[in-house]
Amino acid sequence: MTVLRIVANIAAEAPGETQKFYMDLFDLGVLMDFGWIVTLGSEERATTQISLMSEGGSGAPVPEISIEVDDVDAVYDRARKMGCEIEYDLTDEPWGVRRFFVADPAGKILNVLSHRSQSDAPNGDAR
Repeated sequence: MTVLRIVANIAAEAPGETQKFYMDLFDLGVLMDFGWIVTLGSEERATTQISLMSEGGSGAPVPEISIEVDDVDAVYDRARKMGCEIEYDLTDEPWGVRRFFVADPAGKILNVLSHRSQSDAPNGDAR
């Protein structure tokens, strides 16, 4: 048996506002729209993962969703220009990621991150 996909489902009382947030911040497109469910995504294939966390790292709360992007600084700048609520400021973490937390309109906390290059990470570890 092989897991082909894991989908985050977000209950949203204002689906249009939440849809706009994800489309504007992450450049996602509509993959499916049945009215009661709208699935957003990209044509890129993602690694299937589930993280089990007792804390969010560096004293941060546990985020509900982690979204890895190719340029976290650009997404952070876009989030600030959009007036998004930044829950955890842009930070270079000791385990080799650069990340920030932002709240979506449904109140979900997103961990938005990029892995730093091997040369930028402490001890060359970019995991």
